[in-house]
Amino acid sequence: MDLRLTEQEERFRSEFSRWLDENLPIGWGSPELRSRATMEDEVAFARSWQRTLHDGGWAGISWPKEYGGRGAPLVEQVLFHEEYARRRAPNLITLGVGVPIVGPTLMTHGTAPQKARFLPRILTGEDLWCQGFSEPGSGSDLASLRTRGDVSGDDVIVTGQKIWTSYAVFADWCILLARTDANAPKHGGISYLLVDMKSPGITIRPLREMTGRSWFNEVFFDAVRVPRENVVGALNQGWQITMMTLGHERSVSAPHTRLLVELEDVIRMAKRRSPSGRIEDPSLRQRLASHWVDAECLRCSAYRTVTRTMKSGRPGPEGSILKLFWSELDQRVKETAIQLQGPQGLLAEDSPRAADEGRWQYELLWSRAATIYAGTSEVQRNIVALRILGLPRG
Repeated sequence: MDLRLTEQEERFRSEFSRWLDENLPIGWGSPELRSRATMEDEVAFARSWQRTLHDGGWAGISWPKEYGGRGAPLVEQVLFHEEYARRRAPNLITLGVGVPIVGPTLMTHGTAPQKARFLPRILTGEDLWCQGFSEPGSGSDLASLRTRGDVSGDDVIVTGQKIWTSYAVFADWCILLARTDANAPKHGGISYLLVDMKSPGITIRPLREMTGRSWFNEVFFDAVRVPRENVVGALNQGWQITMMTLGHERSVSAPHTRLLVELEDVIRMAKRRSPSGRIEDPSLRQRLASHWVDAECLRCSAYRTVTRTMKSGRPGPEGSILKLFWSELDQRVKETAIQLQGPQGLLAEDSPRAADEGRWQYELLWSRAATIYAGTSEVQRNIVALRILGLPRG
């Protein structure tokens, strides 16, 4: 891959940079503006910011123009994420899986009415989506899911439980997997459904995380009626669609972008906490240098994956390498950030004496989930071994 930008790519980066200058809230990115808002406030802000992106022509830049996107090639998508992270723009994760996962899945497998109904509202932030895949006992082994989908006339009646469902309490819609043929093989008989989260029979129980927040939820479905028109693809043929969804989940953005920015912030903190303004401890210098080398390797690996995807036209198993490498490096960087603070690092996030407004306390706790969500590290290693290295099953 040629790492030099073309004139068109430079114009793209400059155009987006100027737009951020004109639209980011004043002072955005400074520690003083770190939000202590409620989750409801954060979701409301995320919807508003998504609308701002949409009105500026920057929402869903990877989406084809016919669906409201920019049709940006993969290189420009990487540039978008790099510039977005460099400017510390609002984290889009609060809006859930709509733009990066649900949209691309519907574009490929959805019906014309499904596309017309859902895609525009995803881009504007009007509809927030959650992902109903994992179940108690069926997380890493997703194909063992037990949620039932009993076909009855024009409906699929869903009964079961999902867990670790991010943003479910705020979500308008859910992509959900249900077993619609109990007699089919393990990876067969599964259907991919679009479920209105306001449907009768849905109970949502927020799960309090060790961060103190409750983004995760467990969701119970008690004879919830889902119209057959909300089945994506053919009935009982949802597994292949699921694999596409998971492929996007593991490669929805350039994974190195925010991590490199956070590492820069950690290095600044190390200098700031030194009387000389320099990092004097050689072991600390070596650790930070090791993080930086790893982050640069991650960046180059992301570029290589982009090149391969451009050639093949679809995300491949290489996304598992990026997810594995990024998630474990993210944890190491956050651990270093807390260690730098010494005894002050033991303070709670909301303590008035916490460094950087408690940012790193929260980030350390949240990073523990990085090696679990979107497929555990163990699952990623198995994918790398089997699908990339071609090793035999043990």
